[in-house]
Parts: sequence; C-alpha cells; structure tokens
Amino acid sequence: MHPVHLASIDLNLLVVFDALLAEGSVTRAAARVGLSQSAMSHALGRLRALIDDPVLVRTPRGMIPTPRAQELAGPIREALAQIEATVARSPRFDPATARRSFSVATVDYVELILLPRLVQKLFADAPFVDLVARPYDSDMWSSMETGKVDLAIGMFPAVPAGFYRQRLLEEHYTCVVRRDHPVVRSKLTLKMYTSLPHALISPRGDGGGRVDEVLAEQGLSRRVALQIPHFLVAAHIVAQTDLVLTVPARIAQVFADMEALRVMKPPVELGGFSLDQVWHERQAKDPAHMWLRGIFAEAARDT
Repeated sequence: MHPVHLASIDLNLLVVFDALLAEGSVTRAAARVGLSQSAMSHALGRLRALIDDPVLVRTPRGMIPTPRAQELAGPIREALAQIEATVARSPRFDPATARRSFSVATVDYVELILLPRLVQKLFADAPFVDLVARPYDSDMWSSMETGKVDLAIGMFPAVPAGFYRQRLLEEHYTCVVRRDHPVVRSKLTLKMYTSLPHALISPRGDGGGRVDEVLAEQGLSRRVALQIPHFLVAAHIVAQTDLVLTVPARIAQVFADMEALRVMKPPVELGGFSLDQVWHERQAKDPAHMWLRGIFAEAARDT
C-alpha cells in the first residue's frame, strides 16, 4: 500500500466514512450527510480507493464493515469529534488573567485625554495586559493588516478598504491664556485674538490649521509667534507668557488643571472634529480586540 499524504485526501470522505459506519446503509448515510444516493455511492468508491479496502460489504444481514473499517472507525470518529468541538468552541478572552500586549497608533490628544482613564481601567480589570502607544507613520495601515498594530485612534477623513471605524467622541476648539494675562480679562475679543501673539501646536511642523483658515475667510490673520510640536510644552510656555493658544476643549481643561491658565471662548466659530478608533477586518471578531475597543469606547464616554 502506498503512503497517503494528507494534502491529497478529501477530508469530506472521512465524514462519509463515519456516516457509513454509523448507518450501515448507503441510503441512510446519504440522508445523514445531505448527499444524494448516487453521490454517496460515488464517495464510497473514492473512499475504497483511498484506503484500499471495501469498507462495507453486502451480506444476507445487510451491509457490514470490514475489519479494516472497524479498525479505523474509532480514530476517525474521535478526530471528527475533536474538529467539531474546536470549530464550535467560542474563543474567549479573560482580561483578569490574560497576559498580552496591545499596540495602538495614536496622537498626543488621545494620550492626554483617554490614556489616563484607560490605564486605570487596565490596572483594575486587566493587571497583566500591557499597552504600547506609538505615533502614526507611513506603515500604519499595513502594520494593522499584519497585526503589528492593533488599533489606530485619531482623526481620519477616510480609511482604506478592509478597515472599520467607530466614533469615540466629538470635540470643539477653545482658547487658553495665562491667568494674569495683562490684556485678556473676562472675554477674548476678535481684535485681541488677531493682535496678540499666538502659540501653535504642530506635531508635524507644517504650520497653519483650522484657525488660519477661518480667519482668512474673513480677511483676517494672526501672528504665530511660537510653533512647537508638543502639547505639554505649549501649556507650560503659555502659562508664563502673553501668548494665546487655541486647542481642543478637553485639552484646554487638562492644561487649566495643570497650569495657571484660563479657558476662553474663541471670538470666531472654529467648529470641531471627530475622534475615531479604526481597526482591520481581520481583528473584527477577535474577543481580545473587541474588549480593547470596548474599554477605549468606555474611556471616551467617561470624558
């Protein structure tokens, strides 16, 4: 008998074999697996060729298995049962005992607003789960496709095919100045806004932004006296200078809690933006990933 390689076996024949041994009848076995009688007869012929044995033989007492078929019946039934159990088993994720790390591509805004609450949640509910926050880069989408990055959180005008997104929160802009600012008192007027020097947070160093677009629409402009890439440095500098800083409202509140700053309403309507979390379709049904997305959504609701 020639050796049999798994790649050359139609595994459906094992299901046919199990049905034939259980029913002792081609007709009943065909009904059991949902085949026509002719299709089952054809499958029996292929099965006989595969194991080089008649499998079932006709006798006055009906179809009975050969010794070789009886020898294979137990192991094949056990193997099929194991496959059925494995496929049917719902994957589980227990955050209390899980030991793994998640990688999240994100921006300063998320690190300041969501991560403190998220880390509290991790310490309480998932003490052995680690989180790695990393900046966006040109490989982010491909890294998510391969699983190197689990989740991206930020502002996404569009996402590639094969990705899902969930809205986490809506944000608007506001201004901060130092608490004892010599010009700005109870209200920040448009004249003050366009005449005072501004600080601009520009992580990529490309300058400009929503404020300049809105002012330009009204034939106005501002002077950006300081452009820096980091949020926390900006708060520290504005608290000690006469600069005006325009930032998302939740960031402004964090700054005001940290430094001697006042939060002011902008003198122009600046609109806002949406914060989304994005993941690849390969992670959509993974219980661990669903849990991760859930705690980010919960942290966003808490803000």
